[in-house]
Amino acid sequence: MTDLNQLVSLLDLEQIEVNLFRGVSPDENRQRVFGGQVAGQALVAATRTVEPGRAAHSLHAYFLRPGDPTKPILYDVDRIRDGKSFTTRRVVAIQNGRAIFNLQASFHIPEVGLDYQTPPPLDVPRPESLPDFKERMAPYKDKIGEFYDRPRPIDVRYVDTDPMTRSGIPAYGQRVWLRADGTLPDDPVLHACIVTYASDMTLLDTAILPFGMSWETPGMQMASLDHAMWFHRPFRADEWLLYVQSPISTHGSRGLSGGNIYTADGQLAVSVSQEGLVRVANL
Repeated sequence: MTDLNQLVSLLDLEQIEVNLFRGVSPDENRQRVFGGQVAGQALVAATRTVEPGRAAHSLHAYFLRPGDPTKPILYDVDRIRDGKSFTTRRVVAIQNGRAIFNLQASFHIPEVGLDYQTPPPLDVPRPESLPDFKERMAPYKDKIGEFYDRPRPIDVRYVDTDPMTRSGIPAYGQRVWLRADGTLPDDPVLHACIVTYASDMTLLDTAILPFGMSWETPGMQMASLDHAMWFHRPFRADEWLLYVQSPISTHGSRGLSGGNIYTADGQLAVSVSQEGLVRVANL
């Protein structure tokens, strides 16, 4: 990953035609492009073809092929529908002439209506009282190598325990505080795209909590397959958000997890679902 200023720059796509945009990846030693980056960039591309005043309320995406971090990614936007209240866009991310990612997003004008939400959990420790990534992962510094020292645009703080041992985490889920590590401009589109980027972090791990496993378990192979988000209420990505995650099903080498993202004052801002490959060798 990269620091916050670089992440904001990463999401500022180059427009090369009316419905065609180009994005790049950070200069890092990675085997494949981080899925949250592609999702965030695709949402940027879609949003830039939507008339002002309409905000994304949902997106559904599929990770089709690993992205090559050394090459640019083209985002081809299909303007499927422009209605009175809703706008729909489809985005295909392309590398080497092949689709690596597909996203469909819907946008909605602001309206007044009924209001209800699933309540947030009670008695969650405040993020300021929890160790940051480097403090939490210090015992594993040598094991995870350069991953430990990478700049991190998203400050992630695990409520229950570290992501390596998985000891002490209840099988029904985990809770993570997160926020952009710095101050962002007021543009709500940018905040939505950064939370889209961050939503791919930690969620798939939840699918293997019932087995006491982590992504470091020998023989473990994990990769995102699809991702869905629903944006409910306003939020800022540079303020603390509580990501409450639960395993839904793990079967047939696939795992499905769900998450609710709450603002610090308990407003349900975003709901997320993700299915991924969960393959363990020699099972």
